[in-house]
Amino acid sequence: MFSEKVRPTKLKFKGEKTKKKRKHEDGEEGPSRRRRKDDSDEAPETWVFPDNANEIRGPTYIIHPSDPSPICITYDSTRGRIALQSADKDKPEDAESPSIKDRAPSEVSQVWVVTRVAGSATINLRTGVGEGKFISCDKHGIVSADREARGPQEEWTPVVFPDGMVAFQNVYEKYLGVDEVAGGQLALRGDSEEVGFRERFWVKIQNKYKKEAHEEEKKRKEGLIDESSIDEASTNKVYQAWGAGRSVVSSGDKKEV
Repeated sequence: MFSEKVRPTKLKFKGEKTKKKRKHEDGEEGPSRRRRKDDSDEAPETWVFPDNANEIRGPTYIIHPSDPSPICITYDSTRGRIALQSADKDKPEDAESPSIKDRAPSEVSQVWVVTRVAGSATINLRTGVGEGKFISCDKHGIVSADREARGPQEEWTPVVFPDGMVAFQNVYEKYLGVDEVAGGQLALRGDSEEVGFRERFWVKIQNKYKKEAHEEEKKRKEGLIDESSIDEASTNKVYQAWGAGRSVVSSGDKKEV
């Protein structure tokens, strides 16, 4: 297990401890619809699961169901690198591990800010701490977070499976996965041809952004949104200013990779 410590930066998220009793709905309804009804009762900043790829936006928490402890993708701002950290690192030995459903980030280093160009299926993942660096993957499958500008190597296509888990495909049509490297440590790679256990993640977003995605989709179906009139800079500023306090947008033209 990756054992390097990151600088603790405690962060409180409003509503993350909010628990409400949920009534079981009668009739035949799929799990996504039932989950959506449950989420509608949650506080805006409660961490929830996305039902589809379009809902993955804003502050995002990414967990891999590793054994014996789940790991979360974090950013070590001191070393300027991605770190895979046990989600139970602060849990007392005699305490019971929370379920994936009840997990939420406890440090700002565990949060990534997801942005996307309006109407695009691809997303960008930026650090929520430090200078604001994007997760990228080169043609050799090496994953890093050391670039302040977006390009093709910083683009990811999220794929949401029926069970709610998510895979991330890069521009080379390879998948992000957890790999064991020298010394038994874990690291991210971006060269998997297929999606297996190592390439499947649990993703949680804040409830207000999930509701925002629903409202946008509703307006789009009603013809109330003109994609050509959306200003990327102003749209992404809401998400990109989270944590870092500034905006980073694409340069317009993509470089060859």
